[in-house]
Amino acid sequence: MWIADRWKDYQVIDTSEGEKLENWGGYILLRPDPQVIWKTEKVAPEWNKLNGHYYRSSKGGGEWKTRNLPEEWTISYELPVKGINAAENECSKLTFNLKPFAFKHTGLFPEQAANWDWFSSIISKAVKKDGRTADSDRAVKVLNLFAYTGGATVAAAAAGARVTHVDASKGMVGWAKENAAASGLSEAPIRWLVDDCKKFVEREIRRGNRYDGIIMDPPSYGRGPKGEIWKIEESVYELVLLAAELISDEPLFFLISSYTTGLQPGVLTYMLDRAIAAKRGGTVEASELGLPVREAGAPLPCGAAGRWINI
Repeated sequence: MWIADRWKDYQVIDTSEGEKLENWGGYILLRPDPQVIWKTEKVAPEWNKLNGHYYRSSKGGGEWKTRNLPEEWTISYELPVKGINAAENECSKLTFNLKPFAFKHTGLFPEQAANWDWFSSIISKAVKKDGRTADSDRAVKVLNLFAYTGGATVAAAAAGARVTHVDASKGMVGWAKENAAASGLSEAPIRWLVDDCKKFVEREIRRGNRYDGIIMDPPSYGRGPKGEIWKIEESVYELVLLAAELISDEPLFFLISSYTTGLQPGVLTYMLDRAIAAKRGGTVEASELGLPVREAGAPLPCGAAGRWINI
């Protein structure tokens, strides 16, 4: 399991009876989690000090009950590489805007930090070793599909990449821009696009554009800006095949993540093997993603990721 265990501003405190207790920058939230099918003793004092609790409704959806929780706040994360805005001997600090909104979310998936660490290191090494800076002709070009609020986008940009950020939601793209600005990356070479991911990839293939790194974190279900329906089990492999056509002649990596239980690490491995490694070589690996839990010895499973690297 790839565990995002370098957070300082975020922590899973405990889990029990379908819920996870979290500390988000000093604010204690309790949210549903379908992976938590166990019942444990609720001994952590934070169980009784909630700032926000998301209650599911029997009719679908749910609502937040809050106490002394601001409408918005921020947390930070330090990449294990010296980013473009970091001082000498400093890591690159990313800052994210949070707020409780529909469907239990806060605007960030902390387990993805395990992936940020991985690909930011690859980008940083390419920039340092081969001089592939974002302003050069050989810049590391990264495509982030289903880019949400831009966690992966700002991580890649901070490491020195030129990034294309694509999401079907105008609101999420706006939020991602705010995260980039909060991280000191408002002037970074990031291309912000509100678009249907599959249609964008098809157009990029026709235009002959290529990318050195491709990131995708597709939802289980969604709609494009013009009502296009996305169902991950029916559509994801076709999209991986299409995205594989965008891999450059000097590629670095391909990353796919999923919280859908049907896309286990073995499934992600098979897709990347067939779509990329069989044609381009390189190495494929996949694993569950996880977060450490303060009150337990075992980490909390948080989906899975598949990685292809050109070595």
